[in-house]
Amino acid sequence: MSASTTDLTRLDIHQILKLLPHRYPILLVDRVLELEKGKRIKALKNVTINEEFFNGHFPSRPVMPGVLQIEALAQAAALLSFVSNDIEQDGKSIYYFAGIDGARFKRPVEPGDQLVLEVALERAKAGIYKFKAWATVDGERAVEAEIMCTMRRVD
Repeated sequence: MSASTTDLTRLDIHQILKLLPHRYPILLVDRVLELEKGKRIKALKNVTINEEFFNGHFPSRPVMPGVLQIEALAQAAALLSFVSNDIEQDGKSIYYFAGIDGARFKRPVEPGDQLVLEVALERAKAGIYKFKAWATVDGERAVEAEIMCTMRRVD
């Protein structure tokens, strides 16, 4: 299924790898559960004890760093943008953070958790995208933020 398919609602890891330039250990989206072009995305990050960051954060009580939770939300936002704009990844489109506002961390994310990422597009203007983003574990809010991103071509 290509990114230009109008009824696209789900993406598996193979499709995600075609759209995002991220790779292990920084690829933080495992599956897209729902995607409504130009509106919203719901994706999944399975958090396992094998994650590199757990070696140091924290050895006695492993917790997923908040900055990586925000990065996972940004990757979901990038997927929403690429699919919504029918962009086929050619390695020359990079999605950068432009701003993060109102980030709040509500509960620790630990090994064994499934982080459900939800992102809603609020506006897109002059190449800047603004999203309302949040993630939950077992229906409980773990993180929320407003994020702004921009897509740039690199040569």
